[in-house]
Amino acid sequence: MGAQWKAKHKDIAANTKGRVFGKLAKEIMIAARGGPDPAMNPRLRLVVEQARKASMPKDTLERAIKKGAGLSDEPVHFEHVIYEGYAPHQVAVMVECLTDNVKRTAPEMRVLFRKGQLGTSGSVAWDFDHLGMIEAAPGTPGADPEEAAIEAGAQDIEPGEDGATLFLTAPADLDLVAKALPAQGFNVLSARLGYKAKNPVSAASLSAEALEEVESFLAAIDENDDVQYVYVALTA
Repeated sequence: MGAQWKAKHKDIAANTKGRVFGKLAKEIMIAARGGPDPAMNPRLRLVVEQARKASMPKDTLERAIKKGAGLSDEPVHFEHVIYEGYAPHQVAVMVECLTDNVKRTAPEMRVLFRKGQLGTSGSVAWDFDHLGMIEAAPGTPGADPEEAAIEAGAQDIEPGEDGATLFLTAPADLDLVAKALPAQGFNVLSARLGYKAKNPVSAASLSAEALEEVESFLAAIDENDDVQYVYVALTA
């Protein structure tokens, strides 16, 4: 949870296909600014692979690429905005948004944070490390994540989902490490910049009722269409 919070329950709206496709489409449009050809644009290639694994319709995927690359009649402009504050019980939260209208997103965030506390810029960022985050899965039998991290230049590793490993890097080293991992027997699934809490609160230290309040707060935040990622100072 300290690196990136994800909703646990499949019935939460943030995990429905439509919402997943919407978030992936934004990632595709941002990546496509570097060129519409995935073969020539590594960042776009990774996001396109994620979209295909999520079963995004081909038309939706191609339309997002054209929009982002400026090849359609529908101009698109997203602003990257970070909102900081606290969930209930003083659990620090950073919310990363991609929005085409900050004047819409800002008041929506203020409403969502009423059950917590919306802070000013930098109010909780000091308690998070800004890192490169690379999710990679073993592509070679016996590939060792610790050895791969050392050889590729990653700072640390964490268990990922479905047997994958999360490689953590300095922000400036993100691309270099992502390019080096395949030679160490790992297939890169995603690579981006994100935030990891320095001093996360243990979920075990909260009562069941308090934890439920935190989870409900985070789920409501994640349901917002402009929210891409939610980073929380909470660990299992």
